[in-house]
Amino acid sequence: MENFSFYSPTLVEFGRGAEEKVGMLTFLTGATKVMIVYGKKYARTTGLLDRVENSLNTIGIDYVELGGVEANPTDTLVYEGIKKARTAHVDGLIAIGGGSAIDTAKAIAAGVPYKGDFWDFFTGKATISEALPIGVVLTIPGSGSEGSGSAVITGGEGHQKLSVRTDSILKPRFAIMNPEMTATLTARQTAIGVMDAMTHILERYFSPTSRVEMTDRLCEGLIMGLMAETPRVLADPSDYKGRANLEQAAHLAHNGILGCGRTEDWTSHYLEHEISALYPQVAHGDGMAVVVSAYLGYMAHHKPSKVAQLGRRIFGVDEKDDRVAAIETVAHFKAFLSVVLRMPQTFEDLGIENPDIKTLTDNLHANKGETIGAYCTITPKDTISIYELMLSDAQRERLVQTIARPAEEPAAAV
Repeated sequence: MENFSFYSPTLVEFGRGAEEKVGMLTFLTGATKVMIVYGKKYARTTGLLDRVENSLNTIGIDYVELGGVEANPTDTLVYEGIKKARTAHVDGLIAIGGGSAIDTAKAIAAGVPYKGDFWDFFTGKATISEALPIGVVLTIPGSGSEGSGSAVITGGEGHQKLSVRTDSILKPRFAIMNPEMTATLTARQTAIGVMDAMTHILERYFSPTSRVEMTDRLCEGLIMGLMAETPRVLADPSDYKGRANLEQAAHLAHNGILGCGRTEDWTSHYLEHEISALYPQVAHGDGMAVVVSAYLGYMAHHKPSKVAQLGRRIFGVDEKDDRVAAIETVAHFKAFLSVVLRMPQTFEDLGIENPDIKTLTDNLHANKGETIGAYCTITPKDTISIYELMLSDAQRERLVQTIARPAEEPAAAV
């Protein structure tokens, strides 16, 4: 186990009616005028936005609104929010929604006090040293952004999807989590959230650090809990206890506790970010389902030990040989994604008929360096191999035919 510092300043207010405390919790952050950041429909049509504003009015906290956040949030709304926040002299933010609204609010919070372009933080040209305080009213669990210091935004001239991470500056001061507000999520939205939470766990689980048994067991326990509760919630969307368990698991998956004392990986997220940057119609959770399946499949053959451990402890795989056990584990994992979550398995399932693997690979390594990964070093050649594992059988056959075609014959793009 490695040395570590862990600080989680986020106050979690969990349970029925928790949103009624947003005014008081905002007052405790010291903010006197906030920007409320939210999506397109849910906050307004359900009356949640009104309840939040009424709570702020009761405490005497002024506010302005910034609606319209979309999935895979872009820099356009961030720039708009920074300008509006400065004009209105906002000194705090409240995000209503899931990861997209929260990450947009975080980018605005960092950008308002900064003299330069907020995108500097995402490209590594500048480091975040201060930000406005953020509060969250969570309606879509899965991203874990309500308890993390991370944010992901798509921007820049090349439509880069990049992340920024701080130990504490961007961590929300409070997170209001009422599982009742997730009961209207569709089966698909629920599955995407579960997938997102699982990937956050696995990014910590696949670590080169040895003898981290405590956090290994925490990771495995959370995955087992998600696998047990998800079918119940999908069968009964109004199951409050099931919703509560899923929401708590997603929060624990990304608030930093699972990474204590170990080096984290994040290869799968880097791979997916390039997919949803180049193909913005792809939901992050869908992309992660395809990527993680391919990543596990690649590791089963190249560094199988942790995949095998996952299978033995979670799926009851009883194989002594790590490689054989890892291959069986991948089959179990993909079956859960396919049968229970009904998640996509290939590029074709994502609606990407002819994936541009070369551009995906070039963009990834231009953004993240010649090699990536902590559990296993990934070169551009490895990246291509992992992306190729995401091809459907039909796409793979077309690729083989393209490679086999004589040089003078023009090749169709794959």
